[in-house]
Amino acid sequence: MALMDFIKKQFIDIIQWTEDSDGTLSYRFPMADMEIQNGGQLVVRESQVAVFVNEGQVADVFGPGTHRLTTQTLPVLTYLKNWDKLFESPFKSDVYFFSTRQQIDQRWGTSQPISIRDKDFGAVRLRAFGNYAYRIQDAKTFHSQISGTRERYTVQDLEGQLRGLMLQHISDAVAGSGTPFLDLAANQIEFAAALKNATAPSFAALGLELLSVTMQNVSLPEELQKILDQRIGMGIIGQNMGQFMQYQAAQALPEMAKGAAGGGSGIAGEAIGLGAGVALGQTLAQTLGQGLAGVGTAAPAPAASRPDDIVALLEKLGDLKAKGILTDEEFAAKKADLLKKLG
Repeated sequence: MALMDFIKKQFIDIIQWTEDSDGTLSYRFPMADMEIQNGGQLVVRESQVAVFVNEGQVADVFGPGTHRLTTQTLPVLTYLKNWDKLFESPFKSDVYFFSTRQQIDQRWGTSQPISIRDKDFGAVRLRAFGNYAYRIQDAKTFHSQISGTRERYTVQDLEGQLRGLMLQHISDAVAGSGTPFLDLAANQIEFAAALKNATAPSFAALGLELLSVTMQNVSLPEELQKILDQRIGMGIIGQNMGQFMQYQAAQALPEMAKGAAGGGSGIAGEAIGLGAGVALGQTLAQTLGQGLAGVGTAAPAPAASRPDDIVALLEKLGDLKAKGILTDEEFAAKKADLLKKLG
């Protein structure tokens, strides 16, 4: 009976794995009751690693190539099984294949805003998302830490854990990059590099190599974005309020001249109202005053001193007063000044 069982027993001459689909990280070669023929062949393709495991203990590891399985090529397994040098019988061992291909376009992102510390704004809650790529670097570590004795372990099985590692290190990446939040959108490459550096050690602890990280978008929640937009606008104006108002006044003057030539008065009021409101009217009066004060007696009369131009300016100042941009006192003072020029 024992002889018949021995005759019926199947022996494995070639051990190999051809990946039938994408997304498989580890695959256990089906052994059942079969034994591996001594002197058999192990075929490991490019982007693969094969690992022999004896009773839960990792033994020999093989990279790409065709390997003849003997006591010489399986030194660790030979030691674990106490084989002598003359061993020539079939043997049993678990064989696992691991894919070392790049696993690209893996997505990461914040499902909810996360809080980070920013040197300009203090605590900031932001959203961010992008993708990353990785591969198995240390098959022994990956087997002992992640895949274990499972028949197949996939990218999808690991996805949630790796995404969590990415999100866990965003705060470290922001601090490590030294980039203020306002500059993150313009420095996404630097931020992604900082995120990769911060997260890579956690991947390595699982036997993985984090190859690349990209940042596709980073943003604040809508309510905080509105506050940020207001702060940016105030910052721009607050850098030099006087220059900003003078610029708006200069932009309004040509429109006033066009309105005078065409007999209309609405354009100037609209331009000034859109530009700066009441403060623009005051700045306009000051600008006109500075221009008229600089008129010398010996020099030719500038355009603003000609009677027709002065009358046109008085009409425009009247429009500004009617719109409430100039007060009665400001209008009276400017009117008196311009009338002196006519005299």
